[in-house]
Amino acid sequence: MLPSQQGYDRAITIFSPDGRLYQVEYAIETVRRGAIAVGIKSKDGIVMAVEEKPRKLQLSESAHKIFQIDEHIGFAAAGYIPDARSQADNARFFSQSNRIIYDEPVDVETVAKHLADQCQQYTQFGGARPFGVALIIGGIDSNGNSLYLTDPSGTYIAYDAVAIGAGAEPANEFLEKNFKPDMSLEDASALATACIYISSDQKDGTDHIKMSVIKTSTKQFEKVSAENIANFAKIGKQKFPIPSA
Repeated sequence: MLPSQQGYDRAITIFSPDGRLYQVEYAIETVRRGAIAVGIKSKDGIVMAVEEKPRKLQLSESAHKIFQIDEHIGFAAAGYIPDARSQADNARFFSQSNRIIYDEPVDVETVAKHLADQCQQYTQFGGARPFGVALIIGGIDSNGNSLYLTDPSGTYIAYDAVAIGAGAEPANEFLEKNFKPDMSLEDASALATACIYISSDQKDGTDHIKMSVIKTSTKQFEKVSAENIANFAKIGKQKFPIPSA
């Protein structure tokens, strides 16, 4: 970086002469370096899957990158996970406040916009850094099955399927080729495991994969058991073979 650009590099609230906010770009780079997260919308519900690499002595039964927000909403995160915890707490408070005030579950898009607005505020005021995490927010509400992506810039976009984090580019290309709007939740879960294998160094086993689903029939956030993840991975290798490098 040129010396003349270093001031813009340090300041969060000032655009550089070429129209860039460097600290926001660095936050987005943090997301790109994080372990992959995948979200897929199917006709039967939403699936969210992440790669987690626990150390040998680490207790790994619970997922640390998938968060339940309400009975019908959750999100998967890639990037700096402590920031994801902070956003999860904020989203839970927002969701429960909506229930108390309006006596109804909050819409998924409303939560996505709320979290994106919070991210955007942290790009506009001094004394705070941007959030270094991107979120795949999924849920079932009165509008049907919904899936949104937020990033550190404050953008939020609706998707049918999306991957974020390290290796997201080949995973998204794989999703574009294999996703079908009418696919079952089982096939969507299998496709999610295949996407993780594409980006991961670990091509076998499922100890590094965590998954949650929200079924259209129940509108309930559920964690997927290790046994079922292994079954989905087996189906994924049959239905969605990974192209050789």
